[in-house]
Amino acid sequence: MSCWTWNQIVYGGSVGVRVEERLFTTAAAIDGPLCLRRFLNDSHAEKIMDLPLNHPDFFHVSELFSLKDLFNARVHLGHKRGCRHRLMEPYLYGCRLEQDIIDLEQTVEHLQLALNFTAHVAYRGGIILFISRRRQFGHLVECTAKECGEYAHARYWQGGLFTNADTQYSPGVRLPDLIIFLSTLNNVFQQHIGIRDAAKMNIPTVGVVDTNCNPSLLTYPVPGNDDTPVAMELYCRLFKMTINRAKDRRRQMELLHGVGASPTLSS
Repeated sequence: MSCWTWNQIVYGGSVGVRVEERLFTTAAAIDGPLCLRRFLNDSHAEKIMDLPLNHPDFFHVSELFSLKDLFNARVHLGHKRGCRHRLMEPYLYGCRLEQDIIDLEQTVEHLQLALNFTAHVAYRGGIILFISRRRQFGHLVECTAKECGEYAHARYWQGGLFTNADTQYSPGVRLPDLIIFLSTLNNVFQQHIGIRDAAKMNIPTVGVVDTNCNPSLLTYPVPGNDDTPVAMELYCRLFKMTINRAKDRRRQMELLHGVGASPTLSS
């Protein structure tokens, strides 16, 4: 039986960035916590998996940033009033000189929720995919994914990568466990097709939504500026720190409870 990597199947080996190879078979595309439960089957593994769920901020993501950090990164600056999407009105603080101002108190709350969910996915061995269609931020997004051991797609999005994966590649393809959209619009200011495809496939999504974006299909929308380089650098740094912190905590818990690394199925 052949063994595939995420890069070979989802990106066809030509599009996207391979950060690390996670091998799996078409018969059993299982990695991470499911392997722990199936092969170890002891109370220590269960404790490692369930302990973070009993704490509202197990990974202390609220300590990673403050409202002042968001303000200094210009996260509060939205687009002109004429570009405003009606579903973004609840996230606005006001409008000054025809420019929408985002309510940073709501941004803090939503960003903490998004980071906390991301940490839980990383802790449980999930596959996280960073997506951005903005050409000027492509290198930043790819470097962020590489530095935290995850995956990135910063180029043209081919329709059907999620919804038609079995036909395009082979049955048993494992889709991402979480998708982080650092920009929900493409280069012509239309909603990224991956958001719609992820919603169809019930894949959780985190997305930075500016005042001209539609947040309705995102699981965890984060209202904020998605055009300024300093703001994008802040988002990338926070997600990278969160993922690395969760993975480090997982390794610490495994050592503490005497549980080895998760086995990987192979043929």
